[in-house]
Amino acid sequence: MLALRLTRGSHPAVQLRRLLVAVASAGTGFLLLCTLGYAMSHPDSPAASALRLGWCLTPLAATVYFAVAVSRTDPATRPRPGLSAIGLGPGRLMAISATTTALACTLGSMLALLFFLHLRGDLTGMPFDGAAAEFLASDQPLPLPAALTLLALVPVTASVAVALTLRPRDLRPASEQGPARSYGRFGAQGRPASRETFGAYGRFGAHLRGAGRAGGREPEPAEQPVQAEQLAATSGGAPGDHPDPSRPAAPREAPRGLPWGIAVLAAGLAVEAYANRMRDAGGLSLPGGLSDGPASVLAGWVLTAIGLALAGPGLTHLCGRLLQSVSPGALRLLAGRVLMEEATRIGRPLGVVCAVASGGFAMTALYDADAPAFGPLTTLGLLLVTGCTVATLFTAALEAKHARADTTAALLRLGAPATMLRSAAALRAGALLALFLPLTLSVAELAALPLAGR
Repeated sequence: MLALRLTRGSHPAVQLRRLLVAVASAGTGFLLLCTLGYAMSHPDSPAASALRLGWCLTPLAATVYFAVAVSRTDPATRPRPGLSAIGLGPGRLMAISATTTALACTLGSMLALLFFLHLRGDLTGMPFDGAAAEFLASDQPLPLPAALTLLALVPVTASVAVALTLRPRDLRPASEQGPARSYGRFGAQGRPASRETFGAYGRFGAHLRGAGRAGGREPEPAEQPVQAEQLAATSGGAPGDHPDPSRPAAPREAPRGLPWGIAVLAAGLAVEAYANRMRDAGGLSLPGGLSDGPASVLAGWVLTAIGLALAGPGLTHLCGRLLQSVSPGALRLLAGRVLMEEATRIGRPLGVVCAVASGGFAMTALYDADAPAFGPLTTLGLLLVTGCTVATLFTAALEAKHARADTTAALLRLGAPATMLRSAAALRAGALLALFLPLTLSVAELAALPLAGR
């Protein structure tokens, strides 16, 4: 009930994003049901039915990825001070977010089932003069357990992914994390690393120092350097300075996925190049009017997409560092620092968009003009994957904008012109476009070589 109340009372923009998740879930559920209808109407070709089901995994992954991005930007389930006092801690908010995602995806799955039954003629008769009867198996009864199992894939997968992404975790560095918390003697939280012996409480006035801290007395001189270092790390300046929200925080360390992403990307291109020598091997039936090729081409494309997604944060961080090189001014310094700070949040969706764009470019290069045009299911799948990845990128950009709202407000209070902030945003977009566009075109050209007959 709490998840329903939070869903009903959300901002219209939040409701729009949830509606888009429901639409994506409906499209994916309809593709899964059409795969079931094809398997029912072609019982003698289970391999083709399994291949169609495998092609549905890409829209499923894109829908789940978009649902996770929307749940991360949901303000109703964002931890805030005071919510733990009424029982809404991080774990409860995570459960509410997963439930809200499951509700949106379930709504989309039910819409997909109603539309599928309408096309089959089970509700109001056969529409479109029976044009969809071939792949919907309208002459056979629909196995309801199988249909519900396929429709449950999107809500279950999306809710589990949201729960894993938003699970409570300790965000402090490993060096600052203490030992595992446990219940000590007399119910006290936290057990000391070394076991105390009898009489340790009264030795060296330990109880007096503890009472002094509890009564508000100044800490011991030995403890002051530690607090000074913590204050310096918090404020970003000399010890004793107050934190300034207008001063950009020190950027996080560079993402460590760039070498792995480059390695996986090179492995994917190598697999595709090796597939060019195996043209006489077992063929892979590609959707639409694309030319068939070896089955290892699919593995190469998957590795290429994973490599771009892994390398995206590192490349975004590199863009920010390049913007600040060679005597940067205030504009380039601000744009580069924001890119370095938001590298992980923006880079991964940007890498996924590049992977999808490279795949789409390769498909257009491989399209056979003499073959029939893309069918409705292939077009729906392409629209789902493209729309979900682009919407995920915009959602991540919105999340990054909300994350630095305090810094932006502080800069405006200090007199920074709004045109400077817009120019910095345009500079960031131009830098990312200048790096990722040639990379996408190059990867797409290399990915299309094995099937282009060159």
